[in-house]
Amino acid sequence: MDDSMDTKSILEELLLKRSQQKKKMSPNNYKERLFVLTKTNLSYYEYDKMKRGSRKGSIEIKKIRCVEKVNLEEQTPVERQYPFQIVYKDGLLYVYASNEESRSQWLKALQNEIRGNPHLLIKYHSGFFVDGKFLCCQQSCKAAPGCTLWEAYADLHIATKEEKLRVPIFPDRVLKIPRAVPIFKMDEPSSSTTLAQYDIDSKKNYDSQQNVNMRSEDFACSLQRERNVVNDSASKMSWGFPESSSSEEEENLDGYDWFAGNISRSQSEQLLRQKGKEGAFMVRNSRQEGMYTVSLFSKAVNDKKGTIKHYHVHTNAENKLYLAENYCFDSIPKLIHYHQHNSAGMITRLRHPVSTKANKVPTSVSLGSGIWELKREEITLLKELGSGQFGVVHLGKWKGQYDVAIKMIKEGSMSEDEFFQEAQTMMKLNHPKLVKFYGVCSKRYPIYIVTEYITNGCLLNYLKSHGKGLEPYQLLEMCYDVCEGMAFLESHQFIHRDLAARNCLVDSDLSVKVSDFGMTRYVLDDQYVSSVGTKFPVKWSAPEVFHYFKYSSKSDVWAFGILMWEVFSLGKQPYDLYDNSQVVVKVSQGHRLYRPKLASDTIYQIMYSCWHELPEKRPTFQQLLSSIEPLREKDKP
Repeated sequence: MDDSMDTKSILEELLLKRSQQKKKMSPNNYKERLFVLTKTNLSYYEYDKMKRGSRKGSIEIKKIRCVEKVNLEEQTPVERQYPFQIVYKDGLLYVYASNEESRSQWLKALQNEIRGNPHLLIKYHSGFFVDGKFLCCQQSCKAAPGCTLWEAYADLHIATKEEKLRVPIFPDRVLKIPRAVPIFKMDEPSSSTTLAQYDIDSKKNYDSQQNVNMRSEDFACSLQRERNVVNDSASKMSWGFPESSSSEEEENLDGYDWFAGNISRSQSEQLLRQKGKEGAFMVRNSRQEGMYTVSLFSKAVNDKKGTIKHYHVHTNAENKLYLAENYCFDSIPKLIHYHQHNSAGMITRLRHPVSTKANKVPTSVSLGSGIWELKREEITLLKELGSGQFGVVHLGKWKGQYDVAIKMIKEGSMSEDEFFQEAQTMMKLNHPKLVKFYGVCSKRYPIYIVTEYITNGCLLNYLKSHGKGLEPYQLLEMCYDVCEGMAFLESHQFIHRDLAARNCLVDSDLSVKVSDFGMTRYVLDDQYVSSVGTKFPVKWSAPEVFHYFKYSSKSDVWAFGILMWEVFSLGKQPYDLYDNSQVVVKVSQGHRLYRPKLASDTIYQIMYSCWHELPEKRPTFQQLLSSIEPLREKDKP
């Protein structure tokens, strides 16, 4: 396009302009200006004696993010009955047309010119910003995210080349890196609807966690439709106990964290007392070959030493196994699983597994020198931990001695080049508080992704099942572990984008490691603007994520605050009384999660600081470490 086309006037008219209230409490004033719209700018000029005077202001068309009507204030004079607003990168301008026809003409012309602009708003403020706040939602920051769905967005937003969903050309072998918590493919939008629907991940996923992941283009209609379509094809990932067991699993219990093998009665008692927790237990081989004993520790309030009971596993006439006669099972794992939730005549439930195993891959073993293709024959599968959209996860052995988690990948939608790029990224993330990536077996299907095996599984599930046995200082320590891992990512310019308790794992010593790097991105300017089609967990997302899809270390900090709340509420669902659309509105209006009972005022202040509306006002992870550090020793008994 030549310069003459850029400067040619599309629309000119004398309109009323309101002062922009650069200071919060500055008085309003209204001036008549000649507005001129071109392909590149919206400018306004002084106008006197039928002549255009000096230019008083100009807005670049490419910086405009929204053009829409504004609801009338009470007792509006006749000359200000037809207002509209222009929201742009650096401010907000209110303009008044003389009649509805004029206003419609300006809205149509402006919206036509901004079609395809970057960072168009999905939501806007339908009320004026007056006396330091928006009349529609009472937010006091002029840059606050909108509260009303902008219906024009669906027609004006045009995906850039980078944003457009590419239809991959699959080679002979296609690969996909799995997620610790699978994100399910959502229904494609119907061709008969202008706006797409969104789905909610199955309520069954991780004990009805209701982790909601939305695609960015779907979110535009979430407030309008206010409907949740539940995906019932839930993941059965448990990371602790398999859904079913086979006779092979009965014969080989080595993979279970509660199986102690051939140790004596006195050794078992020593280990259980060292653990010292109500419900600490282990399963060991009995003196009689082929028989098992469950050793269980219980501690009354005033009992310093504690009591240990030994229960023999019996077999009835039907070859069913039992500890209590009325509760019989096909296998040892099923029996243990039942008594982890029901004491059924024993002194207490089986709460805390105690194992003699320490089969971690030692830190001296390095797979990170670019040699991350492992030999498939060196990997032995022991038991299934769970399954999801990507395939099955197994506990296994590497080289016959090291415990590893093996994700067996079925054919997916990620190209081979993308897979290897992701794998190389994971290799770089080496820190004691991040789950280690050991390597892959990618030469034939199923593809193996081999990672560190973490004994106690998902943090969220652990909090739900064992949280009541944890002290506040232990909960704080868990948060500190996660913060350490995130500080490492922050320092190396990686953003996680899906930090939550469900995506962290608890080791045998109760240390916590950050996992699930499926959405992790390396960024140069600490900001990543996701493409259309990206899914995100609404209740863990900062305002700039669910409004503009902008991720940064500071949006990770927001999610860390939610994770702290999850930990100190022992695994409760954030905003459990609200659906996702309501959460967006509430958070945009300044509402925040309440203080959990187990969190002190000081700890709550730390998590609350993570939820500042402005990303730059939130602490860094390094600053969070400095804030938590002095509380760690203080809170210990």
